Amino acid sequence: MYLHLFWIIALGAVALLWIYGAIDAARGVPALASLGDAAPLSDADCPSISVLFAARDEAEKLPAALKTFLAMDYPRYEVVAVNDRSEDGTEELLERAAQENPHMKVVCVKELPAGWLGKPHALQKAYEQSTGEWLVFTDADVQFAPSLLRSAISLAEKKGWDHLTLSGRTEMFTFGERIALTFFALAFLMSVRPWRVSDSRSRAFAGVGMFQLIRRSAYEKIGTHRRLAMEVVDDMKLGKLVKQAGFRSAMARAGDDVSVHWHSGVRNIIRGTTKNFFAFAEFSLWMVGTQIFGLIAMCIFPWLALPFVHGWALLFAGIAVGLAIILDIGVCVELRASPAYALTFPIGALIFVWMLVRSTIVTLWSGGITWRGTFYPLKELKRGVV
Repeated sequence: MYLHLFWIIALGAVALLWIYGAIDAARGVPALASLGDAAPLSDADCPSISVLFAARDEAEKLPAALKTFLAMDYPRYEVVAVNDRSEDGTEELLERAAQENPHMKVVCVKELPAGWLGKPHALQKAYEQSTGEWLVFTDADVQFAPSLLRSAISLAEKKGWDHLTLSGRTEMFTFGERIALTFFALAFLMSVRPWRVSDSRSRAFAGVGMFQLIRRSAYEKIGTHRRLAMEVVDDMKLGKLVKQAGFRSAMARAGDDVSVHWHSGVRNIIRGTTKNFFAFAEFSLWMVGTQIFGLIAMCIFPWLALPFVHGWALLFAGIAVGLAIILDIGVCVELRASPAYALTFPIGALIFVWMLVRSTIVTLWSGGITWRGTFYPLKELKRGVV
C-alpha cells in the first residue's frame, strides 16, 4: 500500500511538471521570432557588421564555412578571423582568403597569455581588430545563408534588441547523432526556455555559438570577452552578461540560414562535450547531482515505471511519457529527423546523463580540462565562472 502511494505521489509530481512544461512550450515556441518576421533592410539602412570567429586546427571544415562568410548579401561587412595557434593548414587557408577577398582580415595568435582560455582570447583579439557597429560571433565550422546578416540585423533593429542569438539547423548523419541531438535540443528548449529571453522581467538568457549578434556599444559596456576570459561556456555566458547589464536580448529561429555539423557520431559528441558539461554546472557537484537526478526523474523514471504500476500511478506515468513523446516529435520535425526518434527519448536521456557524469569525472580526475591541446587547471576555471 505504502509503495503504491509512493508511486502515485512521485509519478504525479513528474506528470505535473511535464504538464506545466508542455503548456509553457505550447505558448512560448509559437511566440519565438523568426528571421522572416522583419523586412530586409535596404543597402542605405544597413549598419556596418563585423563577423568574428576563432579557428584552431580547422583546416577540414573551414573552407566550407569561409565560402559562406565571404558570400554575404550585405553592403558593409568584414570578416575577422583569428588563427589561434593552429598546427595544420588553417593559417594558410585564412591568409589565402584574405589575399583574395577585401572583406577578410586575419589575426594570428602565436602564444596564449596567462589567465585566458584560447577561444575567448581569440575572440577578444578579433574584436580589437574589428570596426563594425554590430558584431557577430560565430564558429569556424558554421555555414551562413547569403541573406543571413541582412535578415538578422533587420529583425534586431525592428525589435529594438541589443543582442540576438539564433537557433539554426544541426546536420545529423548517423542514428546515434539523431538520438543524442534530438534529446539535446529538447533538453535545451525545456531548460533555457528561449521564448523568455526577450522578457526583461525574466532571468532567462541564451547564447548559441553558431550565431550571436550584438551591438558594439553593448558589448563594450558588458566588458567584452575580458569578462569571459576563463569561461568555458562563453557563448551562453555572453547572453547572461547582456541580460544582467539590462540590455535587450532575444533568441530567434534561423531555420536553414545557419547550419553546422557539430560532431561526427555519438562517440565524438560525448568526447566533444567533456569540457562543457561540468562547466555548464559551474563545476559544482551539487548542481551536477541535481541535474542528474532531474534527468532521471523526469526522462527515465516514468518510462521504467510503466510496466510495473497501475491505477493512478499508471495514468501519471502515461501522461509524462506521452507529453515527452509529443514534445520530442516537435523537436524532431524542427530538426528534420523522423518523428520515430521520439521513441528513443529515454536513450537520449541516458546518453545525456552519461555525458554529465563523464565530464564531471574526467574534469575532477585530471584536475582541469584539456581544450584544443591546452590544459586549464580547475582552480583557475572556477575563479573564471561568470
